[in-house]
Amino acid sequence: MSIAERLAAVRETIARACDAAGRDPASVTLVAVSKRHPAAAVLEAMAAGQTVFGENYAQELVEKAAAVPGARWHFIGHLQRNKARQVIGTGATIETVDSVRLVEELDRRAEGSLDVLLQVDVAREASKSGCAVEELPELVAAARAASKLRLRGLMTVPPAGEDPTRWFRALRELAQAHELPELSMGMSADLEVAIAEGATIVRVGTAIFGPRPS
Repeated sequence: MSIAERLAAVRETIARACDAAGRDPASVTLVAVSKRHPAAAVLEAMAAGQTVFGENYAQELVEKAAAVPGARWHFIGHLQRNKARQVIGTGATIETVDSVRLVEELDRRAEGSLDVLLQVDVAREASKSGCAVEELPELVAAARAASKLRLRGLMTVPPAGEDPTRWFRALRELAQAHELPELSMGMSADLEVAIAEGATIVRVGTAIFGPRPS
């Protein structure tokens, strides 16, 4: 299948999931994750109508943002503070803010408004990035106090190999408690569950671009 065909299939899956949940498909933003795929693949997806893309690595984001004018970007990987300036320069929404120190660095480096989401390790996995649930109130307060950041919502990556429903539900409840509108959760294998639990952003890579080059 071509990228255009796979993209159409993903959009159809999103539409079906939204219909089952009684939601408008327009309420879900599809972020096409182009990690390790060439800029040519991003251009192919753009030709098929996709406009929002996600990258995990700062340097790869910088290179593709320069090579693909007109695309909108989300940074979805762990962000080291020393790479903050690079990522900010692409205009990307940063989905993986997980510490007060990173909030402060982004606010210091940003020249204009910067959209951010806070990554929460709802399942308390030691191997995952994200703030602990009990740290979230302090992080929300810091992001809201930052003069250049626009706090849009929360993001999570559930544990692999298990039903993600309870983790998606936990993130939704946290977002509701903090009155945050955006929920970034759900990938190729579990986007339907995520949409049922209220996802407003789904991050899909393999189902659109195929297996990642090694």
